[in-house]
Amino acid sequence: MNLDKVSVELTETQQCRKSHHPEHIKKDLTNRLNRIEGQIRGIKGMVERDVYCDDIITQLSATQSALNSVAKVLLQGHLKGCVVDRITAGDYEVLDELLVTIQKLMRK
Repeated sequence: MNLDKVSVELTETQQCRKSHHPEHIKKDLTNRLNRIEGQIRGIKGMVERDVYCDDIITQLSATQSALNSVAKVLLQGHLKGCVVDRITAGDYEVLDELLVTIQKLMRK
């Protein structure tokens, strides 16, 4: 199997599938992700300054919690929007996709 062809096919598929988040949700997600990005930079600085391990772990935990919150917002929007739309259109394959997505979230 040609891996280049597979990546091109995935890209084309991904281009067809888009979210339809309202502007206020996009803004909220972007703000949350910007804060997380700042937290990550802060953690990196803590490592570089040899900050006590327990303090770094505490910040990692807070960052993971923030990421989980972003995932919850996205999952809620996915269920109420994308999943409902696809089921309404008769595409029940979305349920299998949703189960895989939930399994990915539960691995954390």
